[in-house]
Amino acid sequence: MRDIVTLVCEECKSKNYYTTKNKKVKKDKIEINKYCPSCHKHKLHKEGKP
Repeated sequence: MRDIVTLVCEECKSKNYYTTKNKKVKKDKIEINKYCPSCHKHKLHKEGKP
């Protein structure tokens, strides 16, 4: 029951990472601080549309 989700940078809106999440357990959107290759900094990445 795991679905593939896309992580999008909040600052430049580029799609940088893909991950999976269990939608039965975690209903809210994922927010992770990850490195953005476009911004060249660690920024907040949120779950976006696939």
